[in-house]
Amino acid sequence: MKKLAIAVLIIVIVALACSALYLGFMQNPPEMEKVTSLKKFTLTSTAFHEMERIPEKYTCDGLDLSPPLRWEGYPPETVSFVLIVEDPDAPGGTFTHWVIYNIPSTIHELQEGVPKSEKLSSGALQGVNDFGRIGYNGPCPPPGKPHRYVFKVYALDSELSLEPGATRNDVLNAMKGHVLAEATLTGLYSR
Repeated sequence: MKKLAIAVLIIVIVALACSALYLGFMQNPPEMEKVTSLKKFTLTSTAFHEMERIPEKYTCDGLDLSPPLRWEGYPPETVSFVLIVEDPDAPGGTFTHWVIYNIPSTIHELQEGVPKSEKLSSGALQGVNDFGRIGYNGPCPPPGKPHRYVFKVYALDSELSLEPGATRNDVLNAMKGHVLAEATLTGLYSR
């Protein structure tokens, strides 16, 4: 009887130990650690601030120039940056206004009016937006309430093996597993 009680006690102790290990693992599963540790950094513009109206100059109603952008606080191990600009409020679903990738880690700002060419002097490449064009095309919403224009910069641990003219989806797929941190700036525009 005594041996049976000891055996039961050992089984209970082992079961409790396994439960504790399992619960500890589930609270911090390895694949979730990478997601929750994604760092944030700062993206700003001298043309507009977070949730402010984007000046007409940077829209289809003006000169359609890309606005000046600057980012800081990104991880030191960053190899390249990706910038994607989207309108999540477009009538047909999210509309992409700009895709630029393989921005060298030595670059931490884009001047106003980035040329609409496939390859920039810095070595950065530009993709095709949802207007079917290379480079930046600014806000051009239908009349009505303001749309949000989300400028998002991703810090990557590598360059992307993509040719110029890639789509947003091409870039997002190539980025998987390489994003170290991200920064977001949202502007508003209505007509």
